[in-house]
Amino acid sequence: MPRADLLNASVRGAEGAPAIVFVHGFGCGQHMWRHVAPSFEVDHRVVLLDLPGSGDADPSTYDPERHATLDGYRDDLAALLDELGLTSVALVGHSVSGMIGVLLQIARPDLVGRLVLVTPSARYIDEGSYVGGHSEADITELLDLMSRNHLGWQDPLATMVAGSPDSEAHGELDQAFCRTRPEVAAEFAAVTFRGDNRADLPLVSVPTLVLQSSDDVIAPEAAGEYVRDAIPGAAYEVVETRGHCPHLTAPEATTAAITRFLRA
Repeated sequence: MPRADLLNASVRGAEGAPAIVFVHGFGCGQHMWRHVAPSFEVDHRVVLLDLPGSGDADPSTYDPERHATLDGYRDDLAALLDELGLTSVALVGHSVSGMIGVLLQIARPDLVGRLVLVTPSARYIDEGSYVGGHSEADITELLDLMSRNHLGWQDPLATMVAGSPDSEAHGELDQAFCRTRPEVAAEFAAVTFRGDNRADLPLVSVPTLVLQSSDDVIAPEAAGEYVRDAIPGAAYEVVETRGHCPHLTAPEATTAAITRFLRA
């Protein structure tokens, strides 16, 4: 079966136009981009997909060994772009997929011409003077909860990601988390929240935009500023919104920021 089918990929928009690829974050799916991606179909080839183990990707795409590091997701994305015949794409990665995009650009610079990192963090755990926003104990507690209680972690994590328990984004995230197989969610969460990609950032060699939420408890401004400062020449914009998903809570501002960057 073609990889595009396995990853539930869709390709829309202008034939022959520059390609823009939207990649969702932990526990989500391509539907999270529905308020942003259509705006780019007029002058871009828009690619959406579901990462292995997420959304409506074929269950066979997820392999615990292959996806024990972000390199496995990077290689899946590279294989998809090769299959679609796309090069020099603008890759928009949310959260952990921002780091997947960083790894892809370093490994295959022919595939990625620009990066947009939406609420990225190179390291979620505080270490020395570095502020990731979470202690080692915080992350251990979350991962222990996910391994012990397959139905008890979604609501508190959705509240943190959405920024409010009463928002529309909270309900959508909670449902998305519940759809993810428990074992996949626990393993992907460990890869996400225990990862450390700080050493990779200076190796990025394409124009990059870091798009930061003004009030984000998952990836605070200090984490976004670190990513900006570590990537040579990176641009930085703050979207005035609460939560970790500005493409859900402030889609117009998010779309405008990406558009400005692509036209610069």
